[in-house]
Amino acid sequence: MEILQKNGQRNGAFLATENGTVIGEMTYLWQGNNRFVIDYTGVIDAYKGKGVAKKLVERAVEYARENHCTICPQCGYVRTVFARCPDMGDVLD
Repeated sequence: MEILQKNGQRNGAFLATENGTVIGEMTYLWQGNNRFVIDYTGVIDAYKGKGVAKKLVERAVEYARENHCTICPQCGYVRTVFARCPDMGDVLD
């Protein structure tokens, strides 16, 4: 599995791919230069329960740390991951 990022001026996405096929997606909206809001996370049925969504969140956290950003999780899944993983709290907005 590979995680790709599409980052635009106003929004972006992290895409989980396998053999060139998108198997999961997490979208976000920029609010300023150093804050993004994750609004959606989804994984295709064949890959649910296999850790794909968690890997998307982990990549978003890694990106936030590298770029000195904070994350505002509006997506219920992402809020749950942040609640269960206090080590990610350094980028929580």
